[in-house]
Amino acid sequence: MQRFIYKICARPLWEEAEKTGVFNGAEIDLTDGYIHFSTDQQVARTLSLHFTSQTDLLLIEVDASTLDIRWETSRGGQLFPHLYDSLPLSAVSAVWPLALDEDKIHILPPLRQN
Repeated sequence: MQRFIYKICARPLWEEAEKTGVFNGAEIDLTDGYIHFSTDQQVARTLSLHFTSQTDLLLIEVDASTLDIRWETSRGGQLFPHLYDSLPLSAVSAVWPLALDEDKIHILPPLRQN
């Protein structure tokens, strides 16, 4: 499937992961039993549905080629990447802060086209 996938994460949660070297997931990930990711084409919609106007968020770019990612049907019948394990920080290729524009919409960095 796609090599680069994306995780939206609260900064404090990510800073904790940086201390330990592994990300175990946000509350919803722990509840569902896997870490939720989005593709480059899904990130904007995921932000608008689940993170509207939230501040202090980071966008984590992950190299999925090093992980056992399962592509499963979710929102609107689309395939979404899920990781049924912890995320080693060695798989992370970039981390960006997500600022809000004047309309409270998150400003995305240029994402790799998969």
